[in-house]
Amino acid sequence: MRIQLTAVALFLAACGPQVPDSGPGVGFGDYETYSQEQAARAAGSPSAGVPVTGVPGTVASAGATRSADGSITLDDLASAGIGAQPGAVAAPPTGPAATPPGFPRQRDTLAEAGRSVQVEASPTNAAPVLVNNPGLSDEQDFDAVSDRRSIEGDAARLEQAQANYRVVQGNTPERTQDAGPNIVAYALQTTNARGQQIYRRFAPSQGRFQRNCAEYRTPDAAQRDFLARGGPERDRRGLDPDGDGFACGWDPAPFRAARG
Repeated sequence: MRIQLTAVALFLAACGPQVPDSGPGVGFGDYETYSQEQAARAAGSPSAGVPVTGVPGTVASAGATRSADGSITLDDLASAGIGAQPGAVAAPPTGPAATPPGFPRQRDTLAEAGRSVQVEASPTNAAPVLVNNPGLSDEQDFDAVSDRRSIEGDAARLEQAQANYRVVQGNTPERTQDAGPNIVAYALQTTNARGQQIYRRFAPSQGRFQRNCAEYRTPDAAQRDFLARGGPERDRRGLDPDGDGFACGWDPAPFRAARG
């Protein structure tokens, strides 16, 4: 029975996965070398004597030399142009970054605004006239006016203004005595409304009415001529076909309303 159990244990141990050897680590031969590298980095300068081995993606150049154990140091890589120089510090930029080709250059508008432009006067570009008082008048300021004027000067100017004063007499228009019938008085004498027949007309004609009324500029002129020809009793030109006593649609209502 023991022999069978021992055989089964040996069989299981042989079938189990083997743990691979991790090796000494990437880039360092032992822990002592790793400690030296960490101390050199903490001091601010990489150690020149620390070999670097097994760096992935690094290919030794033709000019690089190997140490006794076959490893390549950082100085060897730097001398071959690979990586940064030991102890080298990048200098800060001393000027503005250059504009890439193909991009428009940005203009310094603030610097251009501070430049003064000299403009010379010419016959086509006259110099501005400088005035002493471009604002409001200072006629109410006694101190300012007293420097420019005197009491005697003001009296002389006042006397000159009075001498130039003239009173213009207005000319009223002269009216002729024969101005025709007074249509205002006629409107106030009548009481009937427009269109209300008062007088009888014989054979009124609408065509004659429109044709003759077209000869007058206004209904007032037609009414005045209508009264001058014997109206309202007579209508020789057919200006009042409805017999209300008003020619060509003349309306006495505005005149009556003005009287109140």
